[in-house]
Amino acid sequence: MATQKILVTGLPRTGTTSLCITALNLGYKTAHTAYTKQAIKDANFLADTPVFADFEKLYTLYPSSKIIHLTREFEQWLPSIRRLMSSMRANLLSQQGGFNDTIKRCYLDTFPNFEQHFEDDDYWLTCYNQHTSKVRHFVASNQIENIEVMLTDADITTKLAQFMDCPGQNIRIPHVNINGKVTAWKWFQHSNKIDSTRNGKSDKDATLYNSTI
Repeated sequence: MATQKILVTGLPRTGTTSLCITALNLGYKTAHTAYTKQAIKDANFLADTPVFADFEKLYTLYPSSKIIHLTREFEQWLPSIRRLMSSMRANLLSQQGGFNDTIKRCYLDTFPNFEQHFEDDDYWLTCYNQHTSKVRHFVASNQIENIEVMLTDADITTKLAQFMDCPGQNIRIPHVNINGKVTAWKWFQHSNKIDSTRNGKSDKDATLYNSTI
């Protein structure tokens, strides 16, 4: 298995957990969320937080990385991201505790003032489109090897097999975290799974990328 990193730049609720489980089964050391320098260093397949917000920083540290930009039909993504953000709202906005600083920064930078625009479909569409445009511009400007896919694409397994250097392998993509559930990764056990934290503790956000390589 190649040690080259693959960064998944898709937003939350685009199928990142399903793709990460697929990567585990293809032999990739995989982190679905990474909140320590060690997790970032050890994984060669990274998705979700902080990748969707920090892919430029990660690519600077690992300039041989490839990028998978995972997308989803907006009409399906919208109710899913709303459910997620509703469940995360209190911890994201808490001034005393709640989520770690990396989670707060990534979500609040990507979805600024979301609580004020929660019921506005155009707000979420703008956030989604701005993110996609940012990724496309970055990969084009830096000539990064990349693919942009939806997990519902008819030829998704062929695309992934070629891009992930697994030609001929029987790729199966599980359908997880449906009906509002978001914890499939937490309970999934695999020898290639990289822990997001260090015994439940995260590195300080300001130091997350210091000496990561």
